[in-house]
Amino acid sequence: MGINLHQDLIKKNYRLWSHKPILHRCYVEFHCLMAGYLSRLPDGKIVELGAGMGNIHETIPDCLRTDLFPYPWIDQVENAYKLTFTDASLSDLLMVDVFHHLRYPGTALKEFQRVLKPGGRVIMMEPGLSALGYLVFGLFHPEPIGTAKQIQWSAPEGWSPEKIDYYSGQGNAARIFVQNYFASELRAWKVVEVKRIPALAYAASGGYSGPQLYPAFAYPFVKFLEKLMQPFPALFATRLLVILENK
Repeated sequence: MGINLHQDLIKKNYRLWSHKPILHRCYVEFHCLMAGYLSRLPDGKIVELGAGMGNIHETIPDCLRTDLFPYPWIDQVENAYKLTFTDASLSDLLMVDVFHHLRYPGTALKEFQRVLKPGGRVIMMEPGLSALGYLVFGLFHPEPIGTAKQIQWSAPEGWSPEKIDYYSGQGNAARIFVQNYFASELRAWKVVEVKRIPALAYAASGGYSGPQLYPAFAYPFVKFLEKLMQPFPALFATRLLVILENK
């Protein structure tokens, strides 16, 4: 039932994507920001998990686009808990709004570490919690923030990656990397960057679930407002950029 929900959500998102040029523009900006943190390791192989609409090729053409299901715009099917890549074969793993769908983040991070080269990076963009962030993701987004529930770091014994179900905890990345939940569990990683971003242009675009709150011609003005908000992440952050490096 949970997997069917995920498939239905992707199909709905694809329909919305086709009619929201502002949303497309916001994702290109996210990908450009993430591209600036690539490891640049020699003979690197870049992979995106949960590639969504697959438009990362506009920014990183050689990125391998993967998802749980074989959509026409996806290069390869991958399960984040059981990747098909060999040990130490990837330079970078990119994710946009994937980490908060991982019920057992520690188990996934252990798998990421297996496939990454030494010095390889996990680069993720996630919901950011702030006064504005709680409003955006708490009131205007269908997925739960999940801050009232405990994060289960590792999968229970006997659990199988093939039996994953739909899960969402939009606040998980902020709790783990900003509020430092499970700091002791991250010792195998170098935390290169944890950056809280206003991303007002994206939040006011309505994303995939809400109405666009400004006309396309106002985009430069909204980006100007973002610059004014940047010094106050506790008030205005709606996005969280996290860069982890494999020690």
